[in-house]
Amino acid sequence: MRFSTILLLSITNLLWAQRKITPTNEFVIEGQIKKTITVTAKQLDSFAKIQLKDRIIYNHKGEAKDTLTYLRGVALKTVLEKVVYNYEKPRELNEFYFVFKATDGYQVVFSWNEIYNNPSGDGFYFLTEINKKSILELPQRIVLLAQDDVQTGRRYIKSLEKIEVKRAE
Repeated sequence: MRFSTILLLSITNLLWAQRKITPTNEFVIEGQIKKTITVTAKQLDSFAKIQLKDRIIYNHKGEAKDTLTYLRGVALKTVLEKVVYNYEKPRELNEFYFVFKATDGYQVVFSWNEIYNNPSGDGFYFLTEINKKSILELPQRIVLLAQDDVQTGRRYIKSLEKIEVKRAE
């Protein structure tokens, strides 16, 4: 086989191995709630923003994959204030969990208690500015970051399209 053919096949394989991340301009919150809610990137950009610390995104091996600077964001809890959950007794909220889904199929699960009943819940942010670019300029638009994670890449969700509110059976 000629070198050029091998090189072409290698490049083709690399391109196919890359995940396609389609940018999102909105996401839906649905499931065990009274009313489905759609949140747009423009709406996120209109919330009061908080200046966040620069973050290095580490993968599961602890390798640095990206550095995010000049971060501003909106707390996840602020966005979830509009959500009315389907439950009768407050203790039933312990059964709720959230599945965050990105356009490339990536999913992350958070429990209700993790968001609302734990200090880590105060560190979940929708990023509205990264590296001095506004949310409307970002390649993946809607991004959620767990600010205080050690392996930040595990719950760094790019191109969020849906939050499913579910209940354990």
